[in-house]
Amino acid sequence: MTSQPTLSKAEKDPGAPGDPGNGLQAGLKNRHLSMIAIGGVIGAGLFVGSSSGIATAGPGILLSYALVGTLVVLVMRMLGEMSAANPTSGSFSAHADRALGRWAGFSIGWLYWFFWVVVLAVEATAGAVILEGWIPAVPQWAWALIVMVVLTATNLVSVGSYGEFEFWFAGIKVVAIAAFIVIGGLAVFGLLPGVDSEQAGLGNLTEHGGFLPNGPGAILTGVLLVVFSFMGSEIATLAAGESEDPQRAVTKATNSIIWRVAVFYLGSIFVVVTLLPWDSKSIAEDGSYVAALDSLGIAHAGQIMNFIVLTSVLSCLNSGLYTASRMAFSLGRRGDAPKAFAKTTGRGVPLAAILSSVVFGFVAVFFNYQYPDTVFLFLLNSSGAVALFVWLAICFSQLRMRKIIQAEAPEKLVVRMWLYPYLTWATAAMIVFVLGYMLTDTEHDGRRTVLLSLLVAAIVLTIAFVKEKMRGGADKVDAG
Repeated sequence: MTSQPTLSKAEKDPGAPGDPGNGLQAGLKNRHLSMIAIGGVIGAGLFVGSSSGIATAGPGILLSYALVGTLVVLVMRMLGEMSAANPTSGSFSAHADRALGRWAGFSIGWLYWFFWVVVLAVEATAGAVILEGWIPAVPQWAWALIVMVVLTATNLVSVGSYGEFEFWFAGIKVVAIAAFIVIGGLAVFGLLPGVDSEQAGLGNLTEHGGFLPNGPGAILTGVLLVVFSFMGSEIATLAAGESEDPQRAVTKATNSIIWRVAVFYLGSIFVVVTLLPWDSKSIAEDGSYVAALDSLGIAHAGQIMNFIVLTSVLSCLNSGLYTASRMAFSLGRRGDAPKAFAKTTGRGVPLAAILSSVVFGFVAVFFNYQYPDTVFLFLLNSSGAVALFVWLAICFSQLRMRKIIQAEAPEKLVVRMWLYPYLTWATAAMIVFVLGYMLTDTEHDGRRTVLLSLLVAAIVLTIAFVKEKMRGGADKVDAG
């Protein structure tokens, strides 16, 4: 019979506010955490990327969103179980460190940091394009710079200022999409005057070639197109480490993920594909949500959607900078990044971790403008599959952490993964299947994305193992 691994006090909870060695402060209020959890699942990708999914799978894109949504719910349940038991600023990276080994925490932490640094560049550019359209006198690169500087300043003030900005950014997104679902739903069921009843209706789900006009295989292709728009659901578990009651915050965010995915993703996409035929030219030309707003007779639909997308972009930038800096902080605290990353100001802000993330974010923005089809395209593709790598690491960490928590402190299992371990293994298998299917996809760059992401992951893993070997050698010298 094998004994369960034991953890020191520092290893059990590295990075929680109550730890005397941790400079982070519990500056996030419950309303901040609630809105971060709700808004975290609504990315800009939902608004701007759904039209390509609809064109690929038709109304069957609903099944693609349902499959990915189910995957996210299961992964968040596992993460919630671990984070409720041990709230930490490193979230899944710290859990992987304890459950699988230092190499796992190091690798997944740096890959996640890399992902968000690249996202900063993508979102800053997307926001700059919208702002330049409104005020063309200011060049696009200047808008990107302004947006990055403002949100960097916000994050440098305090975690409370990040939470306050995110509360309002996420609030606008939530109100906008909720209003869209309500108004669109009324139109679909013929309860909104002035809407073309012949064009809108449930018949759009089965007419125009059927529910799956391009065949069942299009569902999986749709999965590849929508899976990355769900990245950000896990931010609530990182932010919970700086809240007044981390365990309660994590539990609440975990338990509410089902309705959040169902309402915001499935609900809004259902409205789009029932308001308009899936093969409508307006969806392809204007984007799914703009086309849907136009069909409702709402004036200035394009500008309204630009405002909502800009809000989503700023929200993503704000959270991306926060998330990258907290991951860098956690890595620094565990000795996997420069020690300066683990130092905080009097306000509990990890200054070096934020500034280093911003610097690399600015470098990525520069590459986006200077070398968009070479260097930046490589960065984009090589970080594209990181979301799936993170989810896979969460699965394997949870398999191990459940045993550790049960042996050490079973009373901390306030959130439990359903049907453990069978559903965990099934989720991991599904993620591996999606990665495998991506390797067969040449039309949407799925193969390139996986191969380049695997290349970067292999480099990071090599560094992790070399670092581990050097650490082991140093420990032997110290022991001698």
